[in-house]
Amino acid sequence: MEFQDKTLTCVDCGAPFVWTAGEQLFFADKNFKNEPKRCKNCKAKRQGFSGGGFSKTETMTTCSQCGRETTVPFKPTQGRPVYCRECFLSRKATGMAAAGNR
Repeated sequence: MEFQDKTLTCVDCGAPFVWTAGEQLFFADKNFKNEPKRCKNCKAKRQGFSGGGFSKTETMTTCSQCGRETTVPFKPTQGRPVYCRECFLSRKATGMAAAGNR
């Protein structure tokens, strides 16, 4: 598959940015399904890169089980489910009960 540079629009600042053929190849190699949504500046701001030390990441996402908006203390991995606190604890309790029945 041959990739060509593509112009996308940043969801945060509305500015156009180029998603290069090389970046698209990288995404394809990693099996990432979604195109980037933010330009490099907005992505860096969102991830908290201030040039200083460590900063805790809080990410807004949607629970894979109930569909509610939630925040998680990590950056979700693409293709893996993310749960809100209630669903996570519910699944954890269910998993522990099932393990006890073995």
